[in-house]
Amino acid sequence: MDAAIERSAIRKIYWRLLPLAILTYLLAYIDRINVGFAALTMRGDLHMSATEFGFASGIFFWGYFIFEVPSNVIMEKVGARLWIARIMITWGLLAAGTAFVTGTNSFAVLRFLLGVAEAGFLPGLILYFTYWLPGYHHARVVSGFLVGLPIAVALGSPISTALLSLDGWLGLRGWQHMYLFEGLPTVFIGFLVLFVLTDKPTQAKFLTQPEKDWIARTLDAERKAKESKGRMSLWQAMINPKVLLLALNYLGIVTASLGMLIFIPQIVKSLGVTDNMTVGWLTMIPYVVSAIVELAWGQVSDRMNERRWNLFGGCMLSAIGLVIAGLTMGTWWALVGMTIAACGFYGSKGPFWAMPSMFLTGPAAAAGIAWINSIGNLGGFFGPWYVGFMKDATGSYTGGLYGLALFGFAAAAITAFFLDIPNQAALRPRVAE
Repeated sequence: MDAAIERSAIRKIYWRLLPLAILTYLLAYIDRINVGFAALTMRGDLHMSATEFGFASGIFFWGYFIFEVPSNVIMEKVGARLWIARIMITWGLLAAGTAFVTGTNSFAVLRFLLGVAEAGFLPGLILYFTYWLPGYHHARVVSGFLVGLPIAVALGSPISTALLSLDGWLGLRGWQHMYLFEGLPTVFIGFLVLFVLTDKPTQAKFLTQPEKDWIARTLDAERKAKESKGRMSLWQAMINPKVLLLALNYLGIVTASLGMLIFIPQIVKSLGVTDNMTVGWLTMIPYVVSAIVELAWGQVSDRMNERRWNLFGGCMLSAIGLVIAGLTMGTWWALVGMTIAACGFYGSKGPFWAMPSMFLTGPAAAAGIAWINSIGNLGGFFGPWYVGFMKDATGSYTGGLYGLALFGFAAAAITAFFLDIPNQAALRPRVAE
């Protein structure tokens, strides 16, 4: 009887919550990374060097870092519906406002404020799904909504470059149109979240009472199993060695991922592509492939009920891909290398984000997940800055890609030697789905 109830409940949760989560994260990532496409013309219009552009783009993550934990703790108190809507509305307005920057300084300020506005969004969604699903579904559901990330790049590539072609329309540059057209829809979806999202299973009208009871029993049993080893406070979670090691791992993979992501349109253009629209289509390739890989990797991790070595495989694959891209820079094999790297970046997401909930509960989970994401996303500052610096210093992206590969190898080493985290939840075998 419980098996049938579980199948029904999980299916309903996936179909009712996952599409909205994918859409919101897709918009978040388009608004975060469209700066890479804007740079194709924006850098010249605003007279920014590659180093200045990389620094200003990456400063987004300092705002994210400072306000990440407070944002997630607030969401745990006020509920996901209200707080995610607030995040989306404010970041959408700021993303659109980037159209009116006039130089490096104003661009950096807007990017910092955008990070402040978006802080707490990803860890908030991850925490949100722990309220609805037992741990043995986490890698799959996280991979499911984080697939919005490579899809955002894949869809955003041709859309962003097409908007660049509107240069001169209404007296605005193409990159200004891009920021406006891609930022304002986020505001609309933010208001939609207020009416669509449900905070907890007990409030869900789409679940039957037996389904709500099954979710409550299962999650309560998991929580008690985790807390049998001792319950952590918010502050204890932030200094817990496992949390800090996960944060270091994430710092390595995010540095490598976003260092490549922010500059990939310019790298593709450096291969001899002259048309911005063609740059957009070619930039799609790594992210279309990695979206498929991400979904499959999450399925595999859940079915194996194994996180550590799945994460290790993703980190190693990303580093190897970056080395191939560096070795073959100037040829189309570099795009193959970056595609391999992207598969590693996004394949690692599901198993990685399933790990914190293996030992964190309640406020400790809210703070711990946010702290991991907060520290890790500093890599979004260091990666683009480093690639831009190496490009200005050497005239090539090769050194930047090799440096990013070292971060991937470091993340793999941390996983192999330090991330042996036992699952404290009493997990029973999954039913067929």
